[in-house]
Amino acid sequence: MKIKYYIIICILLISCKKDAISDEDIIDEIDNIQTVSPAEELKIEINDFIWDGLNYWYYWQESVPDLSDSKTSNSTDYLSFLSKKEPEPFFDSLNHPDDRFSWIQDDYEELDNLLSGIELSNGIEFGLFLECNGQDVFGYVKYVQKNSDAEIKGVKRGMFFNSIDGNRLNRNNYVDLLYGDNVSYSLNLSNIQYNDADDCINMISNDTSFDLVKSELIQNPIYISKIFELDNTKVGYLMYNQFVGFVESEGVDYNQELNQVFGDFKSNGVDNLILDLRYNPGGSTYTQRILASLITGQFTGEIYAQRVFNSKVTERYKDDPESFRSRFLYTLDSGERLNSLGLNKLYVLTTSSSASSSEGIINNLAPYIDVIHIGDYTVGKNSGSITIKDYINDEGDVNPKHKYAMQPIVTKSANSAGFADFDDGLVPDILLKESLSNLGSLGDENEKLLNSALNQISNNFSVSNAPPESEIKNIELVTDRDKRRQILIVDDIPFLNQEKY
Repeated sequence: MKIKYYIIICILLISCKKDAISDEDIIDEIDNIQTVSPAEELKIEINDFIWDGLNYWYYWQESVPDLSDSKTSNSTDYLSFLSKKEPEPFFDSLNHPDDRFSWIQDDYEELDNLLSGIELSNGIEFGLFLECNGQDVFGYVKYVQKNSDAEIKGVKRGMFFNSIDGNRLNRNNYVDLLYGDNVSYSLNLSNIQYNDADDCINMISNDTSFDLVKSELIQNPIYISKIFELDNTKVGYLMYNQFVGFVESEGVDYNQELNQVFGDFKSNGVDNLILDLRYNPGGSTYTQRILASLITGQFTGEIYAQRVFNSKVTERYKDDPESFRSRFLYTLDSGERLNSLGLNKLYVLTTSSSASSSEGIINNLAPYIDVIHIGDYTVGKNSGSITIKDYINDEGDVNPKHKYAMQPIVTKSANSAGFADFDDGLVPDILLKESLSNLGSLGDENEKLLNSALNQISNNFSVSNAPPESEIKNIELVTDRDKRRQILIVDDIPFLNQEKY
């Protein structure tokens, strides 16, 4: 009898609450099991953690055959199942075909940082397109994070690039060159060349470059806050780039800072608000509720959002229907009163990068106030996720043998009227896309999207005299990094803090 492996099996199959497998089942199989390497043992342990977490929490659990409870009814078959794949492909094999957003990460510290707006970056937030030939890649700078290396060295919104360290970007190398382990690189700029025949853009390299260095960067989600005066009204403008609240590692509470911004709006008599979410990929549902309650304030205690979970979670909490609802707030967790504006109309700016909690603000406020949606169709992510780590006890200690964590979809989110059907994105009231050739300056009254909102508020406001634009046919690239930032982090339902699985 191989005692070491017997202990491992017991840890895997008994402590993880798989009642279908008894101690006798395991002992009967011990003598038939061949000795395996420590690496193989660890892989099985990680895969068991993955299966167990998804079997309980995953939104599509009932529709994935390999997540059926019967999977653990035979110890030999279950162990064989766990041993066939490495953790990442094993996780992927358990995802439902309709799931576009769940993922697993091999370092939960990196995941925690990502969800808190902390990452290794030189400060450039960019978009990527294919050139006319469908192979070469170029990028454009959407904006530059404050206090970053890129800002210090003069990188500006609207700049184009097509090479890194002199290497031309293409389909095969752009991920390694832009998202690799390289801490520094030279960003080589380029100029637009229109191909009128194909209605697309090519890039011509120029002699300008920036030598940039990545560092651990904390992105303040409040990117721009200002007030415009139009006629006899004051218009607040907030560019908000991620739904992030308290960042424990830094001791910073961005929810409190957000409340202070609205305090400034309120003390200055703001009676119209433009909320710019064009580059906001999402984040905390609790912070989303705070923002919605700051915009309004007259709906305290009313249902803000409703959540649908799988049958296991639903059955467990069926006697507490409030567990599946979230409501408008009037204070922060600290007890500090929210500086709510009491608005009945909101102007929201979006692009095809606006996702998750950004979409939640639009959808969940719609039953209560007039939401004027200006910009492009949003991503279409009305599903929420939670972070699942390999907890080994009720005190929250994590398995020291590995650092894997999952961010699976566990719920669909609907507004108080029950509407959640926007998998193809929320449809704007005024369809208006950013122009690559003339992005304009964020927060400037002549910038295309902001200008449109200001004109909706006041018909007397002057319209930008920008020339007509042609719709380009270049294909935009959406990377795994982009998708992993498009998150609706469910952190405002009590039972999620009471158990993991």
